Amino acid sequence: MSEPGAGRALFSFVRHWSRRWNGTADGERAARGRDVLAVEAVNALSHGSDPTVNDVAAELGLDQSNASRLLTHAAEAGYLALSRSAVDRRQRTVTLTASGHQLLAAAHVWQDSVFEALTAEWTDGERAAFEQAMRRLVEKSPDLSSS
Repeated sequence: MSEPGAGRALFSFVRHWSRRWNGTADGERAARGRDVLAVEAVNALSHGSDPTVNDVAAELGLDQSNASRLLTHAAEAGYLALSRSAVDRRQRTVTLTASGHQLLAAAHVWQDSVFEALTAEWTDGERAAFEQAMRRLVEKSPDLSSS
């Protein structure tokens, strides 16, 4: 059997890390991981206006029902606030609370520490090149949905 190609390596990488983020974690860690996922999505979409539940669903690749449950849990934990949209009363908008901002900051510190630990034997140049490559992949990925 031949060596896996770059595409297979990429998707293996994605599966590997997605399992470790929420996968087999105990109940409390898994719930916190889902809360971080919700807070990260809301933060990513909060540029000038409050995202709706449907916006978050699209961002995460979930259906509206699953996104709603995810956001409701994070709201019950105090990380998000859900309210009726001023534009369309049938929709709910989502905002980060002070606790949500704290969770996001703590998650980012943890994410950076994991990256540092995993790349401890790398040079600064290797770390920077890998980070740049990951950012380029993320920036390019929306183009794939239209092809």
